[in-house]
Amino acid sequence: MWERTLQDLIRGLRANKKDEAKFISKAVDEIRNEIKGEDMELKAGAVLKLTYLDMLGYDMGWASFHVVEVMSSARNHLKSVGYLAAAQSFEEDTDVLMLTTNLLKKDLASTPADIAVTLNGVANFVTPDLARDLSPELIAMLNHSRPHIRKRAILALYKVLVKYPETSKHARTRLEEKLEDPDPGVVAATVNVLCELARYNPKDYLALAPQLFQLLTTSSNNWMLIKIIKLFGSLSPHEPRLVKKLQPPITDLISTTQAISLLYECVHTCIIGGMLQGPNGDSLARLCVSKLAAFVQDPDQNLKYIALLAMTKIVPSHPHLVAEYQDTILASVNDQDISIRMRALDLLSAMVDRENLQSIVQQVLSHLVPESSSILPTAAQSLAQHTVPTSPSGVVPYISPSQSPAYRLVLCQRILTMCSQSTYENVTNFEWYISVLVDLAHVANVDVGSEIRDQLVDVVGRVRAIRRYAVRLMYQLLSDDTLLRNAHEEGSCSEVLWAAAWICGEYCDELAEPQKLLPNLLQPDVASLSPEIIAVYIQAATKIFGSWAADVAQRWEDDDMLQVKSVVEQLTTRFSELVSSPHIEVQERAANSLQLFRFIQADLEAHRPKPPTTPGFATPDLDISAEPRFPKSLYLIQPLSATYELNPVATNAQASVPTPEGLDLDAWIVPPPREAVPEEPAERKVKKGKKGKAKEGAEGKIKRSKKKQQQDEMVYGDVLTPAEPEVETPEEIAARARRKAERLAQLKDDPYYIISDEPKPAEDDVDSIPVVRLEGLPPLSGPSLQALPALKVSSQQFSSTSYAIVRDGEMPEGAVAPAQSSAPTSGQHTPVPHESRTSTPSRLSPFPSYEVPDDVDRPSTPDPIKVTRVKKKGTGKKKRTPTATPTVET
Repeated sequence: MWERTLQDLIRGLRANKKDEAKFISKAVDEIRNEIKGEDMELKAGAVLKLTYLDMLGYDMGWASFHVVEVMSSARNHLKSVGYLAAAQSFEEDTDVLMLTTNLLKKDLASTPADIAVTLNGVANFVTPDLARDLSPELIAMLNHSRPHIRKRAILALYKVLVKYPETSKHARTRLEEKLEDPDPGVVAATVNVLCELARYNPKDYLALAPQLFQLLTTSSNNWMLIKIIKLFGSLSPHEPRLVKKLQPPITDLISTTQAISLLYECVHTCIIGGMLQGPNGDSLARLCVSKLAAFVQDPDQNLKYIALLAMTKIVPSHPHLVAEYQDTILASVNDQDISIRMRALDLLSAMVDRENLQSIVQQVLSHLVPESSSILPTAAQSLAQHTVPTSPSGVVPYISPSQSPAYRLVLCQRILTMCSQSTYENVTNFEWYISVLVDLAHVANVDVGSEIRDQLVDVVGRVRAIRRYAVRLMYQLLSDDTLLRNAHEEGSCSEVLWAAAWICGEYCDELAEPQKLLPNLLQPDVASLSPEIIAVYIQAATKIFGSWAADVAQRWEDDDMLQVKSVVEQLTTRFSELVSSPHIEVQERAANSLQLFRFIQADLEAHRPKPPTTPGFATPDLDISAEPRFPKSLYLIQPLSATYELNPVATNAQASVPTPEGLDLDAWIVPPPREAVPEEPAERKVKKGKKGKAKEGAEGKIKRSKKKQQQDEMVYGDVLTPAEPEVETPEEIAARARRKAERLAQLKDDPYYIISDEPKPAEDDVDSIPVVRLEGLPPLSGPSLQALPALKVSSQQFSSTSYAIVRDGEMPEGAVAPAQSSAPTSGQHTPVPHESRTSTPSRLSPFPSYEVPDDVDRPSTPDPIKVTRVKKKGTGKKKRTPTATPTVET
């Protein structure tokens, strides 16, 4: 009579929060004593307390057998305690479950109260063995006289079908009959089970469409309608006739229902069931989009999220309908909830086309611009600050969502992805896009500099008409030292300076005054940049000087000598400083350029002005080899970089290069040394009495020595002596394969050795490959560009030039064309033929080339070095010594 009840246990836990572990340990000891007694009431109370402790995380697996004892009680209130404990603590691998089969069969044939308790428990701890043994009783119970027993039996039968699918062929007919049950609860339970089963194989339940359609048009139970509509969403893709049949009732539900869950399920079924196509599809799609747009404006964050998710699925088929709510969607990009912001970005990326790209990108870009005034906190935030007393130092300032570095990174990446998809298919004005990339470099404040750099170089290489504007813009970028000062700050995007220097150097002919850019490329602050950028600065400065010097030579005046010398002196001084850089790439490029400019500097010092030719008097015998009036070294650098035009390379250019005939990539370039075969000493053989064999072995050794001497003479002697081909034996082939495997195993973990992991191409069955036709999006009209906060460059007026995009790229000469060539996605691009990589017509007139006398004999390769071997006296070793010093003609 003094036992502790469940209420006492809960009170004790609340009173001993500081020493909870000690209290629970004492309580478990009491429960162990109580559960071993003969009193079933006391045992059930102990099991009930264990069930509560199990909810708190304490294990009760040691009491599984006692739980079965309580389950077998004849009193219903004790039996319910046992089944509750079993449903909560029993797992599929619990040992005592094998003892419960007869108990469960007995309880399923007992009173309705016992049957209800048993069905609730079976649905929670059924195993494959129990499902097999209890399926006949559960199927028979579907015809029970009491509706609540039939409903529980249907729901428990679903768990049995999941654990033991072979039961479906016996239970399928009974389940279909329950769709016409007079009790609505039984019908709802049947629809619920069929909806879950149809997820695995919808085709098997197409025969139930008439009955389900009847329930759809007559039932008023919203929860059952949701299940039926879900079921039709799974069946519609397998039966096209259902689409036309379902459109009227679902349209009526969307228009009339007030239940938001049912409304969303109807819209989702229309999307996944293909009901938005066809003659009535546009009107239904417009209705769905209008309802989803209302969800987006709803203050409930859950509705906003599922609406954006559903609209993303509608965009591929009806982008023009979603585009009508572009402003509403853009407002979600700055929502406080990160999940809603991500779904809004997904939707914007999917609805981009040629008409609305600029509008969407400009508005997304505006979220990255720092706000002029701080955003005031919401009412809830203000209330929290006043109700919760905090110290002044502990107040957390309000942070706008767009100031999160992770979110800013996502915004920048989405802008780049939207504009560059399908090789800039949606970009109509490349001057605008170049300006957007420059603006993004200034306002991103995250690490996207490498992506912006790659797209700048790619766009300028593919679109020839944009190069002049790009060079002018890059000139401004290099003249502005904002990025240079912030190079070491996080998210500075200083990699854009790499692209700016490369573009100005590669297309320096577009610069109006190239010499004015050289001080910006050679200023001392450049040393704070990364070595990759400094190396490109050196290369760009060399190219720009070469172009400018050739232009000066074209219009040479003696007064230009001072300016040229000043520029060369400046370049030489700066390159001399960069030669001592700790980075090897910077050292190499600075040293190479320094030698060129020292040569130019020496030539300028040796140059003497020539008198100008009197106009009107021509020399009858004109000597074309006469020295020009300008220093010839001014033409030294320009041909090095302007001989050929740099065009984009096709993605499959390298793979299209044919393998040369006779090339064996598995053959040794330098044969490995042969493994020495251990030989038995001759004395040992003579000792055994086999003199004949010893003599034969000695002769064989002499022959092998002569053979080795002949091979050495062929390798180290006269290189023109033809060597006889050797035929490898099977043992040598196996040894070579083994050595190759060992070498590949050693190189596998070598970080400086590139190993191709691509598998060898297998012979595919071409006829078995399915042919899929992809339908592109039709051109659609979108909202016009709206006014946005002014940025650094994007606020300019751009020309309306029609741009030609080189999408395919350049292929190498003699390349094998791919089997299938993709059709161009836009009618604007003009692919570059293979013959386009020819000498670029220079705007400078050619000056006379140097003449080389013909009487000088210049062999293409020096004579080979001949080495002979001399045997040293008194030893059996051979020593290779050169007998004569080779002479090479020059």
